[in-house]
Amino acid sequence: MVFNIIDFILHIDKYLDVLIKNYGIGVYVLLFLIIFLETGLVIAPLLPGDSLIFVAGAFAAKGALNVFILFIILVIAAILGDSVNYWIGNFFGEKVFEKNRFFKKEHLDKTKQFYEKHGGKTIVLGRFIPIIRTFVPFVAGVGKMDYSRFLIYNVFGAVIWIGLFVFAGYFFGGIDFVKNNFSIVIMVIIIISVIPLVVEWIRHKIRIRIKN
Repeated sequence: MVFNIIDFILHIDKYLDVLIKNYGIGVYVLLFLIIFLETGLVIAPLLPGDSLIFVAGAFAAKGALNVFILFIILVIAAILGDSVNYWIGNFFGEKVFEKNRFFKKEHLDKTKQFYEKHGGKTIVLGRFIPIIRTFVPFVAGVGKMDYSRFLIYNVFGAVIWIGLFVFAGYFFGGIDFVKNNFSIVIMVIIIISVIPLVVEWIRHKIRIRIKN
């Protein structure tokens, strides 16, 4: 299963080409579902996000998809996905902490304090980090972040995230080097996306060593 997802991600241009030929405008529904599930369910963090959006934008540049319809549909999917994820965390979060001895009440309190102070920035920046973006809205729900505030940053983050990758694919996907080396470009996108996560992990390790 994991290997199939990895192969799909690395050769997403070929898969999307086949899907467009076989399903036509039905691909919009498929793209909507993938982005919705990737952002809406904590059990689906391995689904493609950045790379899929970029490649879809590249196909829009070729006329296979309408770039504005694509942008609107994916923004809606990202907003709805994060909102569903938020409410799942909001509903089940405290129950998990109450019934599971591995989770302490103080951790929940710290989560609430963190999202009161840094929630907006976390939601927007989290959009650009694979896997992390799937958990950010869930944790925001667990931390009981005010939903109206969450929604503002959710919408803002979705527009920036989708817009950046859709139009990057639209304007740069047609370059010969990009077309002939899609797998390499996708790997670069993935690597760049996880750099903030790696940097933060290193900074965390350094802080621990300094304290000790």
